[in-house]
This record gives sequence, C-alpha cells and structure tokens, in this order.
Amino acid sequence: MKNYYSKYTPFLFLIPAMLILLLFFFIPFVESFILSFKSYDHSLYNPTWVGLANYQALLGSKEFWQVLWNTVLFMVVAVPILVVLPIIIAVLLSQNLRGITIYRVISYIPVIISIVVAGIAFKWLYNYDGLLNYLISFIGIPKVEWLTNPDIAIYSVIILTIWKGLGYYAMIYLGALATAPKELYESCDIDGASVFRKHLAITIPHLMPTISLVAVISSISAMKVFVEIYVMTQGGPMNSTKTIVYYIYQRAFENLDIGLASACGIILLIITMGLSMANLKYFEQQNQIG
Repeated sequence: MKNYYSKYTPFLFLIPAMLILLLFFFIPFVESFILSFKSYDHSLYNPTWVGLANYQALLGSKEFWQVLWNTVLFMVVAVPILVVLPIIIAVLLSQNLRGITIYRVISYIPVIISIVVAGIAFKWLYNYDGLLNYLISFIGIPKVEWLTNPDIAIYSVIILTIWKGLGYYAMIYLGALATAPKELYESCDIDGASVFRKHLAITIPHLMPTISLVAVISSISAMKVFVEIYVMTQGGPMNSTKTIVYYIYQRAFENLDIGLASACGIILLIITMGLSMANLKYFEQQNQIG
C-alpha cells in the first residue's frame, strides 16, 4: 500500500495546476469555440447557429486585416528589442560593482508600476503641449503629434511596452547569467579576447535557452497587448493602433457581437500557438547547431 501511494504522489501535486488550467483555460476555450459558431444579432439570450459565418465575416473584413497588421507590426518592432536590449542590461547589471543592487532595483521599477499609471503618465508626456514636445523644442525640433498622427501613434505605444518590459526580461537574463561558467570568461581574459568577442562566444550561447523563452513570452505579450491601447489611444487615430485583443474587446463588450469576438479569439489563439511553436523550433535548431 505504501508503494502504491508513493507511486502516485507526484500526480497529486499536479492536481491544483490541472484544476486551474481546466477552470481558466480549457473550459473557457471550449465555450468560446462553441460561441464562435453562433450569432447574437437577434438576441443575447437565444443565439442562432450560423456555422462558419463569423469566420467568413472576419476574413472578409478590411478592419480585421488592418487590426491583424497592427498587431503583427507591434510584435515585429517590440519583440526584437525586448529580446536583445535586456541582454545588454543584464550583462551590465551582472558586474561586481559597488552599489550594483541599487541599479538593479531601479531597472525593475517600471515592471512594478501599474500599466494603467504608466499609460496615463506616457499619455501626458506625449501630449501636444506635454513635456516631451517641450524638451525637443529646445533643439529646434517642431512639436510631434505622438498619439494623434496615424503614422507614428503605434510606435509611441510600443515605446511604453518596451520601457515596461525591459527590466523584467533583464532579470530573467540576469538569473541565467548567474550560472554561466566563470572559467570560460577567465580563459578569454587570459587569451586577450575583447569584451564583445567574449560575450559573443560565451554569453550568447549560454543564454540561448533563455533567449528562446524571452522570445516566446514577449511575442505572446505583444500579440495580447490591450491596456496600453485602451488607456492611451483606444485604437485611434483611424484604427492605426487598434490591436486584435482590443478589437475583440470592442466587438464583445461594446457591440455585443459575442460570436464574432469569440471567432476572433480562436484565430488569435491559433496564431499565438503557431508563433510560439515556430519560435521554440527555431531556437531548438540553433541550440543543436551550436
């Protein structure tokens, strides 16, 4: 009897996690999948079955494709920066310098600040008569419409996302750097290798699994960006900053088009899973090559 319990003990510890996944992922996913085949145009309480009509409506909508393009643009611009720049920050924060703990705390402050507070603060900075335009006016640059110009509004929001995430990903890299073999760095110093060459030959290969993790996490976060958009632009101007999650929010809670919003959510899930698997596959191949 004792051996029987010891055999299944590990599975008992998995039960809480499985319950959380069941309640907050699998059941909502199944419900959303079913709702995506229904229409709420006539009644919120008695939806009608419309099959693939919601998916066809999405794929034939110019707004959906613009929203999808905005989301992809957001990810393509933000993710490479959030993958690469925190490595440099982590390397600097890993140095054995006096007061380095203070710098580590300062670098992490943006992470613990509420995204709503950060969004309001950046919106104030980006105001046409705000601090940022006031500062650039001293060097002769005309005022910029940071959040009202459709060509640059999304990049203004991306800057907030990058600022908010740098410290978080830097700490992930910093934890990985703590396990880097010191002997290899000492050998490079003896051989007279430059700082750039040393990190290229040792740090980057050692961080490859962590880089893969950061790439996946930041890609998913970029695909799901919402609060920044809601606080700063609400999808404007001219839908130039409307991302797919904000589009789902609008369709579901403003237009009460639950079926179309559910279909859009399923499409987002498929895209996110595909990107995550592609990222993992790519970095797995890079690890094998290395």
